[in-house]
Amino acid sequence: AAALGALAAAAFPPLHLVPLLWLAFPGLLLLAGSRAGPRGAFGVGWAWGFGHFSAGLYWISNALLTEADRFAWLVPFAVPAIAAGLALFIALPVVLARLWPEGWPRVLAFAGLWTLGEIARGFLLTGFPWNLLGTVWAFGALPVQGAAWIGTHGLSALTVVLASLPLVWGRAAWAAGGAILAGGAVVGLVRLAAEEPAPAPVALRIVQGNIAQAHKWREELRIAHFRRYLALTASAPPAEEGARLVVIWPETASPYMLDADATARALAAGALPGAGVLIAGSVRLERQPEGHTPPIRVWNSLLAIGSAGDVLAVYDKHHLVPFGEYVPLRGWLPVETVVPGNLDFSAGPGPQTLALEGLPPFSPLICYEVIFPGAVVAADARPAWLLNLTNDAWFGVSSGPYQHLAAARMRAVEEGLPLVRAANTGVSAVFDARGRTVASLGLDRMGVIAAPLPAPRAPTPYARAGRVGPLVLALGLALVATALRRQRHVMS
Repeated sequence: AAALGALAAAAFPPLHLVPLLWLAFPGLLLLAGSRAGPRGAFGVGWAWGFGHFSAGLYWISNALLTEADRFAWLVPFAVPAIAAGLALFIALPVVLARLWPEGWPRVLAFAGLWTLGEIARGFLLTGFPWNLLGTVWAFGALPVQGAAWIGTHGLSALTVVLASLPLVWGRAAWAAGGAILAGGAVVGLVRLAAEEPAPAPVALRIVQGNIAQAHKWREELRIAHFRRYLALTASAPPAEEGARLVVIWPETASPYMLDADATARALAAGALPGAGVLIAGSVRLERQPEGHTPPIRVWNSLLAIGSAGDVLAVYDKHHLVPFGEYVPLRGWLPVETVVPGNLDFSAGPGPQTLALEGLPPFSPLICYEVIFPGAVVAADARPAWLLNLTNDAWFGVSSGPYQHLAAARMRAVEEGLPLVRAANTGVSAVFDARGRTVASLGLDRMGVIAAPLPAPRAPTPYARAGRVGPLVLALGLALVATALRRQRHVMS
């Protein structure tokens, strides 16, 4: 079971070996069904999930090795511990699916229960909806267009049904599989054939400094890192006539605190290739009044800086990474954050829409804030585009950056909004509102992307209803499975 779960992880980016799911999912249900009781089925489901998440999240160890002297001892424990917890979201659906008889009832019920587990995984214990099964189709824009209606969670449900069809092989299975694939293809072709509105008069310049995480915060290299970003910014082509220039740096790209360091801001603004705005990731710090605890508060922030070096807007990351940016139950757990300094970051107020003069309003998303379906846009102010700043240098050259990129692409399709992504070591990219790649710069490369800002589309059904759509689909599958179970019972 663990081996089958690991095999299923190869369907995720960057490999996208989707046909392996036709072996992994039937194998899971057959093994679980062969056990006499719920405890045995739970063990099979947990082992499958453990193998699945261990193989899919192995890259987390790379973050621990950036400071090997402090955290290398955690490598044998961190990924297995995370995988062991996440495996529960698979073990429970496997056990519950046994309430339905084998065949179509169990396949449909399991698909619905799997999807409910994925939705729960995005909330419980602050949430970690990484590698949702629907992202296996994110190797292109065509297969993922259905996410505009049912979200990535809905694609996960349909993927489980497709992958489990060998258990109900026959004419009905062929018809169901063909209908799902054909329906997805038609939806994709129709959406991608729609005429695109004219892009906004915005000239994007995305700077990818490609600074290794092990070097990023070394004191003796701070000036060199800052100069690299200044030089890349100055080398960027100026804006086209009539377009508003926007230069974008990744998460924590500046080694200096731009909100408090006027000299650093002036240098950054002076490097702009013309009048425009710099949007940059930077740590932000505030000293608290005497007697307050903690005495210092720190934020992982995005700052918009004008041509004169003035701060135009600030956004503070609100969805922090446990053990990366803060330690849960710090008074009880004797561990440090992976981020240097061992300070807990403070959380911002939540999703926001920033409006800068001459720019369409945008929703800022820092790092893994982009992986949460239905939670990337402020409820009261729909933006015209999504902006994701990230530092995937933590993941090294691994599958992690590609998985993160796929999640970002899915948010563009779900919301019907273009997404602009600036990553320190890559992959930086621009997606249009259909999830098509407008421009990109690959992993472990240094350079500047010059691209227009694609236009937004009307709110998608998913953007209007959020997770209600996939939730209804999951419950609907369970209800159909229940109806089939009753019909089979009556006939028997």
